[in-house]
Amino acid sequence: MNPRNKAHVKSINLALQGGGAHGAFTWGVLDRILEDGRLWIDAISGTSAGAMNAVVVADGLMRNGCEGARETLHEFWWEVSRAARFSPVQRAPLDMFMGNWSLDGSPGYIFVDFLSRMASPYELNPWKINPLAEILEKTVDFERVRSCEQTKVFVSATNVETGRVRVFDPNALTSDMVMASACLPYMFQAVEVDGVPYWDGGFMGNPVLFPFYDSTECRDILIVQINPIERKGVPRTARDILNRINEITFNGSLLKELRSVDFVRRLIEQGKLDPEQYKQLNIHIVEAQDKLAPLGASSKVNSEWAFLRHLFEIGRQAADLWLERNFEDIGQRSTVDLRAMFQGIGAEHHG
Repeated sequence: MNPRNKAHVKSINLALQGGGAHGAFTWGVLDRILEDGRLWIDAISGTSAGAMNAVVVADGLMRNGCEGARETLHEFWWEVSRAARFSPVQRAPLDMFMGNWSLDGSPGYIFVDFLSRMASPYELNPWKINPLAEILEKTVDFERVRSCEQTKVFVSATNVETGRVRVFDPNALTSDMVMASACLPYMFQAVEVDGVPYWDGGFMGNPVLFPFYDSTECRDILIVQINPIERKGVPRTARDILNRINEITFNGSLLKELRSVDFVRRLIEQGKLDPEQYKQLNIHIVEAQDKLAPLGASSKVNSEWAFLRHLFEIGRQAADLWLERNFEDIGQRSTVDLRAMFQGIGAEHHG
């Protein structure tokens, strides 16, 4: 089956960040892009929750094109919420009353968070129980994902022993590889693939961009950003400090790759590199940091359906605004000022 059709007038590569339950924001972005129907997705690079969204989209595209991808995404996130219904990690009654999505006041969350700092998952979860693995295998047909040649899927994880990033072969993707990409070491035992242990891909790329360089002719990369790069003020509490450290760590590799993209662009503009030999990439970002950043780190493990739908709607609105402002620029230019970003004056992008 070839899910591409005449309605797809432009192509784009998607780079999907991880972020736990906040991946439902990415679900909303993808749903709006797929509904719009004018953009063909040449390739997807995903880490952690982004990797899950990536394989779900590929499976759905092979099932029934864009509509199939939208349906499969909905099914996946619904199953995530169903699995969390009886979890001890739930919002406190006061937070529910106040409409606060954070789990900072949840006794279950506080207890689990404390345990994770005192003992490893090898001690707390020797049976390697992970409901997400069951959901992924139930929702996604990996044979279909591996056969999705029109949209290449790149999933990355961090090699525990070498500290290097591993991008798995799109033609050999398995659920274990996706779970490796989402393996937070203080929550789950390392996931072994071919005898090699892996942790979350976010440590070395959230997500990686380099697979796009020679795997696709498309020059446009749309980054769906979940984790804020900038956050005003100095964190004061232990939890806020740890949260900010994680944000900086999980954005570090992405920023390095974006700096390289900007460096190559400048060399091409200065005539120091042959544009026929080096690809000048157009970078785009869709985000909603004004709405995501205040949610706090603990909300990333809040899988209530109401919260996932809330994030979904934020994602759809962000994508709708981005499409309205930037669609004509796709294939023509970047809509993110990378030079400004690295000069410390913030990214000036249109959505």
